[in-house]
Amino acid sequence: MSETIIIQNQNFVLHPLGGIFWEEKSMLLISDVHLGKIAHFRKFGAAVPQKAMHKNYLLLDKIVSEFNPFQICFLGDLFHSSLNKEWELFENWVAKTPSEIILVSGNHDIISPLKFEQVGIPIFQELILDDFLLTHHPEERNGLFNFCGHIHPAIKLKGFGRQNLRLSCFFKSKNQLIFPAFGEFTGTYTLKPKKGDEVFVIVENEVVKV
Repeated sequence: MSETIIIQNQNFVLHPLGGIFWEEKSMLLISDVHLGKIAHFRKFGAAVPQKAMHKNYLLLDKIVSEFNPFQICFLGDLFHSSLNKEWELFENWVAKTPSEIILVSGNHDIISPLKFEQVGIPIFQELILDDFLLTHHPEERNGLFNFCGHIHPAIKLKGFGRQNLRLSCFFKSKNQLIFPAFGEFTGTYTLKPKKGDEVFVIVENEVVKV
C-alpha cells in the first residue's frame, strides 16, 4: 500500500518499492538502483546467483506499470560501476519502456555519457523543477525542496524486550526528502530522526509513517 503526501502543494505517492510518483508532472522518481552491481560482484568471485541480476528489472517493470509515468527520473547511481554484461539487459529494458528516461548523475555513474545518449537518456548534474531541486547527494538550497538519494536511509525500531528492527525508509526533513535505495543488492545507513522529521518505513509491501 502506498502513501500520498503533499509538498509545496504538489502530490507525491510513496511506493513500497522505493520510488515516488509526482502526480502533477506524471514523473516517477527512483534513486540508487545500482544496476550492474551483481555482475560486478560475480566478476570478482562473489557467490551471487545470476538470476538475481534480473530482479531489479522485474521491480522496475512493476512500479512503471502501476503508474505509467510520462517520465522516469533516476536520482543517481543508476548503474553501479563500469560497463559489464548487464548493460545489455539495461538497453533492452530501456527499449521496451515507453516512458521518457532521464538521469541525475550520481557518484557511481562512471559510464560514459555517450553510452546513455545512445539509448536516449540525457544526463544532468541536477534538475530544478518548479520549487524542487533534484540531486543525487543531499543538498540545501534556499527556496527549494530537495529530493535526493545516496544515503540509502533506514531507521531502527525497538520492539518488546531487546528486539531491534532496521527498516529502509523515506526520510523527510523540513526541506528535503531522502529516497531509499531501489536496488535489491544494496545496503542501508541508519539515520536518527530529529524533531520535525517525518519517516515513512517500508515494511511488508506497505509504506507506513512512524
